[in-house]
Amino acid sequence: MLVVLLVGVVGVQSFLTPARAALHGAAAPGGRSLSPRRASASSPRMAQYDPLVRIGHGYDIHALASMEEAGQPLVIGGVSFDGSDAPAYEKGCVAHSDGDVIYHSVVDAILGALSMPDIGQLFPDNDPRLKGSDSEIFMEEAYKRMSERGYAIGNCDVTLILQRPKVNIEHNGKHVKDTMTANCVRLLRTSPGQVNVKARTHEKLDSVGESRAVECHVVLTLERQQ
Repeated sequence: MLVVLLVGVVGVQSFLTPARAALHGAAAPGGRSLSPRRASASSPRMAQYDPLVRIGHGYDIHALASMEEAGQPLVIGGVSFDGSDAPAYEKGCVAHSDGDVIYHSVVDAILGALSMPDIGQLFPDNDPRLKGSDSEIFMEEAYKRMSERGYAIGNCDVTLILQRPKVNIEHNGKHVKDTMTANCVRLLRTSPGQVNVKARTHEKLDSVGESRAVECHVVLTLERQQ
């Protein structure tokens, strides 16, 4: 009977896939544990859940209005549509900060993946110090928090939705959408192969399709650094 039990235990262990091994608290092939890392009870991060991979989704939308009403140019992915980084656009973004929907969505996704307060809680739109602020400071704060928790970007997939202005164009010898991607890569301290920016129209439907708003979705993964 003892032999049968031993064989049974060995048999079960040998058929554990890496995912099942993690659930059973066993080691994966090669001896590396796949179990989520948890801080010890004596740690200030007590009972913190630190899996190998985290997934986040971010979203943002901002109204577009005349430059007189908005009071600032449209900025997307760090690219200003004022004739410098991209062709000048007649509308600006209505927002407390610069209203960069890509940066805001990326920050929202990172904070969500880390189970942290959202961007509106960290950077409230009634804080006068943030009026007209460059959204790079939000990206820097999100990166800092991600890094302090021991994570780095695995993959970042951005879907920008707008009818106008066009972003799949060249301006002053540079491709506008590629510049947006490069800006995200720089601020996230990652590689070009880990960030993708896609642009879609809204087929002239609702506020986005009527060029009265611009929106963005981001899905990303964070990988725990060993």
